[in-house]
Parts: sequence; structure tokens; C-alpha cells
Amino acid sequence: MTMVSNIANIARSEGDPKVLNTGTSSLTSADRLGRALGWFSLGLGLMEICAPRTITRALGMEGHEGLVRAYGAREIGAGMLALSTERSLGLWSRVAGDALDIATVAMVAGRTERKRGAVGLTLVALAGVAAIDLLAAQAVTAKHSRGAGSPRSYRDRTGFPRGLEAARGAARRSQPRQDARSPAAPFKVSERPAAE
Repeated sequence: MTMVSNIANIARSEGDPKVLNTGTSSLTSADRLGRALGWFSLGLGLMEICAPRTITRALGMEGHEGLVRAYGAREIGAGMLALSTERSLGLWSRVAGDALDIATVAMVAGRTERKRGAVGLTLVALAGVAAIDLLAAQAVTAKHSRGAGSPRSYRDRTGFPRGLEAARGAARRSQPRQDARSPAAPFKVSERPAAE
């Protein structure tokens, strides 16, 4: 057995079926990329919250640590969504956050001369991450969306598994059963004529 199978069997009680082989994953490559971007977002957000002064010093944005912390909280939120069942929403929020990051760093580039190299490198890195985020968001959305032009139709469904004719009069045909709490005789169902 593999290590994953052993871990899956830890919580099993005696007599429960055992996991012998975990099989292939149902996650597509887009889902795996979305999950990796979610973990990246969590790590980046923690760094922005815990060490904002390092980031502001590198980009010449001293005094804007609160803004970097706010961006870190946004990253953590996007990462949590990207790791949840709402992966598409999390990835699109990362794309929007990338646009905000690029705009913020571009404004800094216009105001400072001494960190121009670091700001330029940061802009290139942000543009690359934004492209990856955009591709991942599009792929995950395409994979998991139903499409606007194809609403589900339930016209052929009914609440009567044996058909409507078999369900008619079923309550009258059923035998009443005795209530388990009381030893009294079962109640009687009065026969009423069907409405015409």
C-alpha cells in the first residue's frame, strides 16, 4: 500500500472497507495550478502582513506599510478562495489584485529615481504573475462553468419514481402500521371517494 492509502486508513474502524489504492486524481492541470496559486497567495499575503517594511524599503515606498498590510490581507483572502470550492472566484480576485498591484508600483516608479531598477524588476514580475493568474482563472472558469447558453432542463423529471398512475391511490392502498410507542390498535383510514 502507498503512504496515502495508509494515511486514509488511519481513521477507519474495524470492519470498515480499507483503501487499497487511491487511484488517479480528479483535479485537472488547471485545478492544480489554481491550488498552487492559492498557496502562493497565502504565502505572499503573510509576508506582506509580517514584513511590510522590507517591501516598502525595497521599492522606495517608506511610510506606506499600512497599504502593504492591506494588500497582504487581500492576498490571503484571494488565496483562501482559490483553495476552496470557489476556486474560480479566488483566481479572478487574484487577477484584479494584480492589476491593483501593478498600478500601485507604477505610481511609485514615477515618484522615485533611486529605486528605479527594483521597481522595474517588480513590475516585470507582477506582469508575469498577472499573466499566469489570468490564464489559470480562464482555464478554471471554462472547466467548471456550465455555460450561459445551456440551462438545465428538468422537464422529464417527476417526483413519482414509478410514474403518476402508480402513485394514484397509493395512500389508500397502503396498510396503516401500529405506532411503536403505543400498544393501542392502529388507527383506521377512512375511505373517501375520489373527486371527479
